[in-house]
Amino acid sequence: MLILLLGIILLHIAALVLLFVSTIVSAWTTGTGSTSDLWVNCTTSCVPASTGEWIQAVQALMILSIIFSCLSLFLFFCQLFTLQKGGRFFLTGTFQIIASLFVMSGAIIYTVKSPQWVQKEDTFGYSYILAWVAFPLALISGLIYVILRKRE
Repeated sequence: MLILLLGIILLHIAALVLLFVSTIVSAWTTGTGSTSDLWVNCTTSCVPASTGEWIQAVQALMILSIIFSCLSLFLFFCQLFTLQKGGRFFLTGTFQIIASLFVMSGAIIYTVKSPQWVQKEDTFGYSYILAWVAFPLALISGLIYVILRKRE
């Protein structure tokens, strides 16, 4: 049971790290001499990314995914010590699944709307890919929390 808990915690922390990195690092789209992310678009000169409602929606969704994932980890530790034997981690799993849906929604909006914002020859960068990798990790982690029962 201890190894299972350790594995679940490591999976959750891996998803959380990916969420942090994908939100902070400036590489959602890259090209020759230009990068853009959720906060700054550096094509010829760096301009703040507050030019449209869609980018603000992506920013908000990514930040909400980090907040919900952190809350989920905190709730897991709280429930680990307070939940009765045989109880399920429904609240923890729900928060983690919501975090995964937020990151998926943000990545979808960025996928659809970014061609209007960046140059046509730019490609998606590694931060964008990390956001998509964080989605299934957070979803799997949330589903494991929902299925998991507390044992002595």
